[in-house]
Amino acid sequence: MSESSVIVKPFDELTTRELYEIAKLRTDVFFVEQKVDETELDYRDLEPATRHYWIAAEDGSVLAYLRTLWDDEPQHRAAHVVIGRVVTRVDARGRGLASRLLAAAIADNPGRDLVLHAQEYAQALYAKAGFEPYGEVYLEAGIRHIGMYRESREALGVAAAACAV
Repeated sequence: MSESSVIVKPFDELTTRELYEIAKLRTDVFFVEQKVDETELDYRDLEPATRHYWIAAEDGSVLAYLRTLWDDEPQHRAAHVVIGRVVTRVDARGRGLASRLLAAAIADNPGRDLVLHAQEYAQALYAKAGFEPYGEVYLEAGIRHIGMYRESREALGVAAAACAV
């Protein structure tokens, strides 16, 4: 396992060790560091369409993680795919790991619009990946968030072609 590799798996393919490392990172950051007092394990991890993306250190510990979900009803415009639980271990921040995970999730969803709920301070990270804010800033788990949307590049190309006709 190399820090340069993005690993992607559905829940049923996670090893016990991988599941532990993912849960540890998510609880270390969301509960211990950020003091979030809402349920972390929400059963969405188990859904067949959910994909878990992470970058691991040589020792197998998870340095950065995110998951993608499928919502039957789009959260914004035509975005059925939701990116969430984006997290990077404290000692691994500033190395572009979250950006690499976002790029992998975007690449794995060609032709699909994407949505996420960004902590307000991280909005620039998502903007670099092509996400635009929508709606008002709101509190989620006591932290300021903003909805962000990324239209698929294929949809943008179709719209541009239609305008050129």
